[in-house]
Amino acid sequence: MIRSLVLAAALAVSGCASTYYATMENFGFAKREILVDRVKDARKEQAETQEVFASALDEFRSLVDIQGGELEKQYDKMNASYEGAKRQAGEVRTRIKAVDDVGQRLFREWDKELEQYESADLRRRSAEQLARTRADYDKLLAAMNKAASKMDPVLELYQDQVLFLKHNLNARAVSSLELERTRIEERVETLIAEMNAAIAEADTFIKSMDSGA
Repeated sequence: MIRSLVLAAALAVSGCASTYYATMENFGFAKREILVDRVKDARKEQAETQEVFASALDEFRSLVDIQGGELEKQYDKMNASYEGAKRQAGEVRTRIKAVDDVGQRLFREWDKELEQYESADLRRRSAEQLARTRADYDKLLAAMNKAASKMDPVLELYQDQVLFLKHNLNARAVSSLELERTRIEERVETLIAEMNAAIAEADTFIKSMDSGA
């Protein structure tokens, strides 16, 4: 993990992304290390997202089941859960973007440096290694983006229900939400499954990079 003080120093002197990466390399952190570090951050963010969306689903279930009073209080809790899920979704996208930024830079640099080899055999072996690593990376990024794409449909359903409840804070309105329970549960379960798949791909990619793939 990149130490926070070093990262803070690099950010302080960096005026753009290229300067940032150059500064980090001066501190001894290659793009490969930064990529692995960011994949770990993205993996952690996705794990947290699972918990946030599952918590929001629990709030929805408790709201549907509530009887009589306490409705407004429960609505406030559900709205807070929705807002938290929305923020978390934004964090996931930010992490994926950070992963892709350093990943693309790493592979462009690696590809360009192949031209510097004098040995045709070493150039070929490095090119093969680049192809394998890029394939693993593409698989990882696809899994992350697929999982992230499942967030919006869930958020849209939550938003509709939160708005509906805001305008109809009464037991009759809440009872009608029972029809939506299955749809939301299914989408959250799908989201969590995709997040699990993305986390597994992240683990595989990190192991391959650590082993020098």
